[in-house]
Parts: sequence; structure tokens; C-alpha cells
Amino acid sequence: MTHPSRRHFLGMAATVPLAATGALALGAGTAHAADSAYVMAYFTESTTMLEADYGLHLAVSTDGLRWMPLNQNNPVVTPTLGAGGLRDPFVLRKQDGTFVVLATDLKGTDWNRNSVYIHVWDSVDLRSFTGYRLLKLHDMTGTHSWAPEAYWDAGRGQYGILYSSVNSSGHNVIMVSYTTDFRTTSNPQVFFDPGYDVIDGNLTVGVNGVNYLYFKRNQTLVGARSTSLNPGSFTAFSTAVSHGGTEAPTVVKSLASNTWYLWGDTYTPNGVFYAWQSTDLASGTWTPLDQRLYTQPLNSKHCGIQPITQTQYNNLVARWGAPAWNRLKSYNCPARYVRHSGFLGRIEAYPFDPYPDSQWKLVPGLADSSGVSFQSVNYPSRYLRHYSYALRLDENDGTSTFAADATFYRTAGLADASWASFRSYNNPTRYIRHADYALRIDPISTATDRQDATFQVGY
Repeated sequence: MTHPSRRHFLGMAATVPLAATGALALGAGTAHAADSAYVMAYFTESTTMLEADYGLHLAVSTDGLRWMPLNQNNPVVTPTLGAGGLRDPFVLRKQDGTFVVLATDLKGTDWNRNSVYIHVWDSVDLRSFTGYRLLKLHDMTGTHSWAPEAYWDAGRGQYGILYSSVNSSGHNVIMVSYTTDFRTTSNPQVFFDPGYDVIDGNLTVGVNGVNYLYFKRNQTLVGARSTSLNPGSFTAFSTAVSHGGTEAPTVVKSLASNTWYLWGDTYTPNGVFYAWQSTDLASGTWTPLDQRLYTQPLNSKHCGIQPITQTQYNNLVARWGAPAWNRLKSYNCPARYVRHSGFLGRIEAYPFDPYPDSQWKLVPGLADSSGVSFQSVNYPSRYLRHYSYALRLDENDGTSTFAADATFYRTAGLADASWASFRSYNNPTRYIRHADYALRIDPISTATDRQDATFQVGY
């Protein structure tokens, strides 16, 4: 999202502070030994704000990198108090194993609207939400309570709620207010103020005795650390990372390896998530992650991530449902997705509107049910078919020729067997591939051809 002043409204994110030794860490995003999946909370915006929705959205993942939106990428609950909308939702698993959801009280991009409140819901399992309320964080007038995140402070026996506000010096700082029940708070104070504008504090607690706070400074993501959770004890130390203007740092620990991921979000309405990786938080250095390895939920903004069990994952999918559509990502141009534009098939860089141009129903093949046909979501009477070898989106005229042209066999990816390729039904020596970003069917012979003809079927 874009804010007209230097005080960019930034998103908040949870952490998965699982120590490198496998020991459990206390704090935001605390992982349990039984965890094997993740849930993400987010809101949505798109390039023309066609998909601007300021309710609570959820997605799930088994690896923390490729995400499946729930409830067809629609909100699972929508705030009705305050501004009537949310930004930057955050999910915390509390000490009793239940969840609490926090979010900024702001709908849209009315940056001049200040609120001392945040939205709060309770949930046993993220399948239902109860106790909806506004929670007051401080008494400072004329400032905001942006991007809330919570963590357990064992030494205090309380939860700390981090958020961004403007201090008496006129710049953004990370504040903290304490609570035991997420119904009342006390003792608001500055948690981190390095003397310059900072926002979006994301806390990872108890990694080999050190706590890590990532935040946004000057459109980059920077880390600070402390051996205590005392306000004022953190010192910046890391190398800054960014991909253009980047906000909303989210530190996530892999549940299957000793790898940490740092997510960041571009702050324009057409936000794109980027990820970096590290095997050592103490080093403060991050390496960009190949975009082939991760896919954000469609039009997602400013996420919060929490580890969950496989049972919780299964129950969430059963409750909210998997998408009835797919998106196809290009293997060798992983920032691009298959879409129709002017009723022609092509790959274009995400994000774009109308975003339903990139949503497809992979239905049984029109000419052979063991194959697949690509039905458009926003033009459901139209299918991708080849015509003079070029792919275009045409009305199904009911003929056998159309059915044959619109049918493909899904195979193991020609460049990567974990991905997919699609062989033409009636031109079996030809596969769907992109050439100068246009989709067509061609014979495949070279390594470049194989990469052009390989796609990830995801969401």
C-alpha cells in the first residue's frame, strides 16, 4: 500500500521462533512439537483495488512457502466496530493453546484516521470466532495503533502487544502495552526507538537466549536483538534487505529444517511478497529465496503466520474449503502467471487486474476425461484452446474440433518433475509453452523449451 508521507502504514507478521536446536521458544508464533503446518492471516488489495477487502482472510501451507487460500480467498470474519475494516491481521496461539486474532482498526487507506484501539477476536481453532471487541492500547491522542503483534513475556507473566505509534519527537516508534486477557491493557511504553522512524515490529523470542526484532526502516527490513524483553534493550545489528520499497517483516522458522525465512511485502496496493533465507539468525544476513519456491495467497497483503498441527490444518480445510480454482506459475519466469488478456493466453507479471483473468478451473478434458481443459473463472463459457498453435480463450461451440483443441494431458514437468507440463490432445508432439510471454503449443526439444513448457499448478 502507498502512504503519502514518510510514515508508511505497514503490515504486521507473526513469527515461528523454533530454536535451531529444535527446542521450543516462547513468544509470537510459538511452535509446538506436534506442529507440521502453518496458517496465514492477511487482508487483500489489488492494482485497481478490485480485490480490496478489509476482513480477516486465512490461508494454509504445509511448508510455509506455498499457500492455499481458504474460503475461496474471501474473509472468514469481518469487523463491524471502529472503522469497520482491518489491516495487518496477526494470529497468536496463546499459552492455553487457543488463538487470539489482532488487527489494525483501519479500513482502506484513510491514513489520517487515528485510533487508540485494535480489533480482537478469540478462537478455539480458527474455525469460529467469538468475543469480538475493540481493545484500547494507549491514551495518546492524534496518533495510531498500527500493525499489532503479541508475544508471551514469561518473566512478566503477561502478553506484550507491540504496535507502531508516533512519539513526542514526531517519528514512529515500536510501542508495547501489556495484557493478561486481551480485554484490558496497561503500562504502554516505548519498546524500540533507535532515534529514527521505525514501524512494523516483528518479534522472535528465545532463539539460543536471544530475542530478535525485525522492523521497517526507510523501505528496508532491518533486525535488532536483545538478550532480554525489556523495553529499550534492543540494538539494531542486521544487514538491511529489500526488494524495492519493502515492509511488513515476517520471520518464519521451517518446521522441517534449520532454515529461517524472512518475508517482506511491497507497500503499494499491488503488494508482492518476497522472501529471504538464513540458517543463522545471529548472523543478521539473508539470501534472496528463489521465487519458484514460494507463492503468496492471491492479492494478499501484510501477513501474520502461525504454526499449527496437521489436525488443525485438516480441520481448517474441512471448515473453509480449498479453492475451486487454480493459478499457473511459470517455471522460468516465476514472477509471471498464466492469464488471458484480450482473450489471448499469455503469462504476465503478478499482480494485475482483473485478477480473475489468472484463475482457472482444471476440469476433465472436453475430448478425453483423462485429460484436462482450462475453463476461465470470469468467462465460464470460454476455455483455453489452440488455434494455429496459439492459445486463446474461446467460447465452447460444442464441436469435436473445439473439444480436441481445448484438451491437454497433464504430465510431470519437463524441466522439473514436481511441476507440471501439458501435452496437446490432438497434436501430441506439442506442449503448452510461452514464447515472448505468449502461450502456444510447440514441439519441445531444448532445455529452454522444457523450461518454457513447465508450470506450477497452485493458488
